[in-house]
Amino acid sequence: MQEFAAADKQALRAHLLRGFPFFAELPPARLEALLEEAQLLRAPAGGVLFDAKQPCRGYPLVLSGSVRVFKTAPSGREILLYRVEPGQSCILSGGCLLGHSDYAAAGVAETRVEILSIPPAQFHELMLQFEPFRRYVFGSYGERLSEVMELVEEVAFRRLDARLAQLLTRRGPVIESSQQRLAEELGSVREIVSRLLRSFEQRGWVRIGRERVTVLEPAALAEFARARE
Repeated sequence: MQEFAAADKQALRAHLLRGFPFFAELPPARLEALLEEAQLLRAPAGGVLFDAKQPCRGYPLVLSGSVRVFKTAPSGREILLYRVEPGQSCILSGGCLLGHSDYAAAGVAETRVEILSIPPAQFHELMLQFEPFRRYVFGSYGERLSEVMELVEEVAFRRLDARLAQLLTRRGPVIESSQQRLAEELGSVREIVSRLLRSFEQRGWVRIGRERVTVLEPAALAEFARARE
C-alpha cells in the first residue's frame, strides 16, 4: 500500500464531499483540520488493507474502488462478509476502534482503491461531537448487520445450487470472476461451484469462460432458485 501524507487538499475535499456529503456540515476549520490529519491511502488490486489480529490504525472512508472484507477458516476456506465501495466505510474498523480490539477478518482491495483514513483520535472526537458522522456510522452498522444476517440465513438454510443461481442472476449477464472467487463469496469450495456451473452450462443457462460466466437464461436461473427454496 502506498501512503500519501500530502495531497491537493482542494481536490481531496471535493472528492470527500462527493462521497460523504454530511461532512459539508462540519465547520470549515474542523474540516481543514480533519484533512490535515487524515491519511490518503492508495492500494492496487490485491493489496492487503488489513488482516485478522492486526490493530486498527484508522477509520477508512472509501473514495474510489472496492474492498472485500472476508473471514478465513483454519482450513483455508474463505467467506465474503461484505464489500466496501465508494461512499461507504468499513464497520469492522469502526467496531475495532470503539471496542479497542484487533481485526477479526481481513480486507483486500478488489480493484485499485483510494481511501481516506481518519486517525483514531479524530474518529472518537467526531463520534462524540459531530452528530451527522455519528448517524452515518451507526446507520452503516444497521445496513451491514442486515446484510450479514441475510448471509447467515443463506449459508445455514439455503441450498448451494439455489444460492449460486441467485448470485448469477443478480450479477449477470456477465460475471467477471474466477470460480474460486465465486466459491469464496458463497462460503464453499471451487470444486463444488465448478460442478454446479457445468451443470448449469449443460442446461444452456450459462456459458463458462476464463474467469468469466455469461448468463444466457436469467429467467431459468431465477425460477430454479425459487424452486429450491
